[in-house]
Amino acid sequence: MTAYKSKTAATWLAFLGGGLGLHRFYLHGLKDVGGWVWAAVTLVGVQGLRAHLVAGQDDHTAWLLLPVLGFSLAGGALMALVYGLMPDDKWNARFNPQGPEHRTGWLTVFGVVFALLVGAGVLMSAIAYGAQRWFEYSAEDPSRGQANSDRLSQ
Repeated sequence: MTAYKSKTAATWLAFLGGGLGLHRFYLHGLKDVGGWVWAAVTLVGVQGLRAHLVAGQDDHTAWLLLPVLGFSLAGGALMALVYGLMPDDKWNARFNPQGPEHRTGWLTVFGVVFALLVGAGVLMSAIAYGAQRWFEYSAEDPSRGQANSDRLSQ
């Protein structure tokens, strides 16, 4: 018999701790490989943040790895949306097949709203930061930019 799984708790864990895979550990246990991979990817992104804080935004490690952190956190927010918007009957069939049924309440709705707002902002920031740094990197050495445009035109 599996333990009761709350959709509200899973939504908030995915939103607040999704980068560390907390929602995966809550739903599937500590032996879940996906949760450990998610946490490892986030820690790689944290190294990009550390490099950014130590060496500044011109550090190549920072601008390569910092978007990884953003994508990982945005992925957690996406999972909060998936869990929070899943119909109750589907949630109960998947996570509470023999236990008490979960009913969606306002806390779940607020979790979805916050996940949408914050997740979209984090995702757009990660994309903008990575693209800006790549274009600046290409502009620093015109031969790199020329080589890229030659390759694209062929």
